[in-house]
Amino acid sequence: MIKNFFLLTLLTLAAFSSHAARVDTLEITSTRMNRTLRTAVVLPDRYKKTKQAFPVLYLLHGGSGSFRDWLTKTPDRTLLHRLSDQYNLIIVMPDGDPTSYYFDSPFVKESQFETFIAQELVEKIDRTYRTVHTGKGRVIAGLSMGGHGALYISSRHPELYAAAGSMSGVMDINTAHWKVDSSFARLRAANFARLLGPPKSGPMPYPGYTLVTLADRLKSNQLPLILDIGVDDFLIETNRDLHRRLVENQTPHDYTERPGAHTWPYWENALPYQVLFFSKILKANQVAVP
Repeated sequence: MIKNFFLLTLLTLAAFSSHAARVDTLEITSTRMNRTLRTAVVLPDRYKKTKQAFPVLYLLHGGSGSFRDWLTKTPDRTLLHRLSDQYNLIIVMPDGDPTSYYFDSPFVKESQFETFIAQELVEKIDRTYRTVHTGKGRVIAGLSMGGHGALYISSRHPELYAAAGSMSGVMDINTAHWKVDSSFARLRAANFARLLGPPKSGPMPYPGYTLVTLADRLKSNQLPLILDIGVDDFLIETNRDLHRRLVENQTPHDYTERPGAHTWPYWENALPYQVLFFSKILKANQVAVP
C-alpha cells in the first residue's frame, strides 16, 4: 500500500514536471542604474511546442518584497505555473527593490525603476524569448507597491501595454491617508522624501507621482484598467478615492472590493480574476496563443 502511494506520488510529480510551465531566472544589467537585477520568468508548457510569439504579463511585487514573492509566498505554489499554462502567457516578475515604488527617483541614481521596467526589462525579454513585440501583447499588474508601479508606469507609457491592473495598490503615497500605525507611516514617508525630495504642503505632497493625481491622464490614455482591494485592507480608502475620481471623469475601469486584507491569500484569489480580464483583451487583440 505504501509502495503504491509513493509510486503514485512520483508519477504525479513526473507528469507535473514534464507538462507544466517552467521557471527561468535571468540576471538583467540596468545601464541606467549601473547594477544587475534578477527577474523570474514563467514560460507556459506550450512555449516549447510551437514557434508562435507569446503575450507577456509583467507582474510586480510589493513593498519589502522581491522578484521571487509571487512564486514562493502564495499559499498555492503552483498558481503562476497553472495560470501561465491555462492562458499560454509568459509571466515576468522583476526585482523592484524593497521600497522603490517603481519611480525614476530624481535623487537616487540606483533607483530608476520606471526606466528599468518600461525600457530595459522589456527590451531584454523581447530579445530573449518569442514575445509579441508590440503593446498589443503586453499587460502589467502588481500588488501593493507593485499595483502602484503597474498603473504609474502604464500611465506614462501607454503605448507599451494593452492593459494594466492593481491588487491592493498604493493609489495614494500620502501615508497620512493609510490606516497604519504612525511609526510605519513615518518610515514610508521618509522613504518617499528620500526618493522624491521634500513633500509639498497639502493633501497631495507628490503630484504627478501618486495615482490619485493622475486620473485625467488615465482617462486620456484609454488603457483598460482593473483594480481590486480587500474590504479590510489598510489602503481601501485610497483605492476608493481613485475609483471615485475615475467615475467622476468617466474613465472606464473594472473596480472590485472583496472580503480580505493585505495578505497573500487575498492576492492568490485576486490574480486569476486579473489574468482572466487580461486574457479577454489579448484575445480581442488577436495575440493570444490558442
